[in-house]
Amino acid sequence: MALYREMIIKGIYPDTYTIPYVLKACAGFRAVEEGQQIHAHAIKFGLVCNVYVLNTLMRMYAVCGIIHYVQKLFDESPERDVVSWTTRIQAFVKMGFAKEAIGAYFDMCREKLRPDKRTLVVVLSACSRLGDLSLGTQIHENICDVCDIYSDVFLGNALIDMYMKCGDADSARQLFHEMPVKNVVSWNSMISGLVQQGQYKEALDVYNDMQRIRLKPDSVTLVAVLNACGNLGKLELGKWVHAYIDKNGIKADGFIGNALVDMYAKCGSIEQAFGVFQGMKFRDVFSYTAMIVGYAMNGEAQRALDIFAEMPVVGIKPDEVTFVGVLSACSHAGMVEEGRKHFEDMSRVYNLEPQTEHYGCMVDLLGRAGLISEAEEFIENMPIEPDAFVWGALLGACSIHGKVELGESIMKKIVTVEPVRDGAYILMSNIYSSANRWKDALKLRKAMKERKVKKTPGCSLIEVNGVVHEFRKGDKSHPKVEELKKLLEEMAVHLRNYGDCSTSNFIS
Repeated sequence: MALYREMIIKGIYPDTYTIPYVLKACAGFRAVEEGQQIHAHAIKFGLVCNVYVLNTLMRMYAVCGIIHYVQKLFDESPERDVVSWTTRIQAFVKMGFAKEAIGAYFDMCREKLRPDKRTLVVVLSACSRLGDLSLGTQIHENICDVCDIYSDVFLGNALIDMYMKCGDADSARQLFHEMPVKNVVSWNSMISGLVQQGQYKEALDVYNDMQRIRLKPDSVTLVAVLNACGNLGKLELGKWVHAYIDKNGIKADGFIGNALVDMYAKCGSIEQAFGVFQGMKFRDVFSYTAMIVGYAMNGEAQRALDIFAEMPVVGIKPDEVTFVGVLSACSHAGMVEEGRKHFEDMSRVYNLEPQTEHYGCMVDLLGRAGLISEAEEFIENMPIEPDAFVWGALLGACSIHGKVELGESIMKKIVTVEPVRDGAYILMSNIYSSANRWKDALKLRKAMKERKVKKTPGCSLIEVNGVVHEFRKGDKSHPKVEELKKLLEEMAVHLRNYGDCSTSNFIS
């Protein structure tokens, strides 16, 4: 910019090569005011009709987030090329207008312009944001008519990401296997996509394949793997990843540090989680939230609140997820007044609007404490419509305190909101059973079958010597099932000998 000013002062006027370079400098520093001045110079010196100058102007405004200027320049442009269309599409995607970006792409196709690979990658990112599989498949077919998708690794990666975010892991996996050249982003797209879909075992299988070809993971890989370890309870693998991070001199800050805290907390190693947290030089709201939620899920309510109290001291503002952790901690510890205070502080102090999850936490807090009437009143006064999560929290309280009639009333409301979810049916059936109303419990089970409500089988995981063993109710596929059954029978005998007669379903 300084050189450009000197050039103008010396009476040397810019041409169609000068202006784009200066505009790129403005875009790099988000200097929109300076960019507008250069725009004025382009008009003054008669350069604004040049397609290269116009494209660079559009890109500068797109980077600075001024979408209406991008559209205005595009509409007024006497000549448009592929770069013009791509810049417009990219501006829509950047500003969160994914549908408009897709519409612009089809307009471009109608203009008989052949998109390049950069255009296609941008369009696929718009499909990913929309999560629309049918549209994504249509774009894929359209791309196949334009170019060879396997000839460019970036295009292949964008397709894998799109299919994953649209929930089609099989198509993503097929594409991945057919790609002749893969880079670390290709592997990350698969691993992260599987983790986001809850396919944690499959994600770790892909990571193991990546290890076998000796491709070095990056921070994105490590975060996804730690996430999978946390959700599977694979503490040993999580520790190995931590050791890899230390050995390779990778800073356990930011995303990686937060992922380590989350992994250790989910695996029950809360002290190790806190050790990582303490060792982080740079902590953000996600670091504190991971630690608060970790303490809450491990029954350390007071320590969760102590960590929360540090946040304003260090100048970090909590977000909505932080308060879910705080309210959950209060709920499990029976800290009713503390919970009320923090719920009120959300809007009063931090200007955060409570969401359904926060109302559900408050209902759970009041219900667990036996304040059923207050919980009902709380729901009635909610400014948003209660969903199955909120009603489910109250039904849980009915289960704890044996409120059968109220449970029946709540059950009807839950079935209206979510008729095919099994949780409410099972909980209500247990309430009937606890009250010795066996006929009603059986009737409810029959209603589940008639409405084709499938019960999700109970599942337990345990890691022994680095191997995670999974047990599902009724599943007899484990290789040591007979030995385990014999041990459980022995335990049941011991329990009966000590006067516990409630072991009839112990082995099922």
